[in-house]
Amino acid sequence: MHVVPSPAHASPHDAYGPVGHSEWLDIDWQQHLRWVRVQDRWMNIVDMGEGPVALFVHGLSGCWQNWLENLPHFARNHRVIAVDLPGFGASEMPAETITIARYADTIDALLEVLDIDAVRLVGNSMGGFVGAELAIRHPARVERLVLVAAAGLSVEFICTQRKAGLRHRAENIAFFNLGWIASHSTIVAKRRRLRSALLLIVAAHPDRLPARLAWEQVNGSGKPGFSDALDALLNYPIRGRLPKIKCPTLIVWGDKDRLVPLKDASVFEELIDDSRKIVYEDTGHLTMLERPARFNDDVLAFLQQAPGERRPSAETRSFAG
Repeated sequence: MHVVPSPAHASPHDAYGPVGHSEWLDIDWQQHLRWVRVQDRWMNIVDMGEGPVALFVHGLSGCWQNWLENLPHFARNHRVIAVDLPGFGASEMPAETITIARYADTIDALLEVLDIDAVRLVGNSMGGFVGAELAIRHPARVERLVLVAAAGLSVEFICTQRKAGLRHRAENIAFFNLGWIASHSTIVAKRRRLRSALLLIVAAHPDRLPARLAWEQVNGSGKPGFSDALDALLNYPIRGRLPKIKCPTLIVWGDKDRLVPLKDASVFEELIDDSRKIVYEDTGHLTMLERPARFNDDVLAFLQQAPGERRPSAETRSFAG
């Protein structure tokens, strides 16, 4: 496995969390937010920049603000679109029951409304699950796929355990604790220590994330789509269909992910032919917020990679301190 960089040569670029003043704090986001009518419901999206389209899809209990540290960077050379999935953020609940397949169809319908043929899709957790499903159901829509701690594999085990009435494994119990966050988001958002304690589910060092950034993440929870989306995650096996993904795929994971186990990254890499993975050390479930500068560079390099360009099949990012 190729290891770069060594801890001895790590730079501020590899720091945990943002360094200095974050660009997103100076953006008037109201100028880039827009409502789009999709499948007879209103979807809230961010739409900014010009160039090839990079589409960002959040995870369970998430919202477009999960990508605050990333959107300004990618908007320099992409048209960036970040969605609130139906039932999350400011988007309306969908007309039909939430399923992973319907979420993929909703993204397909959104692109049709926006007159966009294909995208470079970046999805975190459930958003990665939805992105993988879109690449399977509508392969022409996805030019490149980035799976950031994607859900869809270990949830099959959780579902089996639930049906069998057995005890869940310790590393997966945190998955259901998101339900507590979803139902107490106002309390959590206002209390720093409680924010840090509960963000520990998804971040390796939540106390090292800026308070404003942490607040934006917690404040996005507590939406009506949570329960249905959780059921959708638990009842839609995807493992056997992953070989149908033919687009170049980058798999990004943190080695301290408490929500979706690191072993899933190797399974995605094994089952998707044109794929490679990067593992970030001392990093949790939200690599895009925990290592934003390094994440932005790694993902941008992949999105702009020339066809046929060879890269190491697997890499580990090691960080000092």
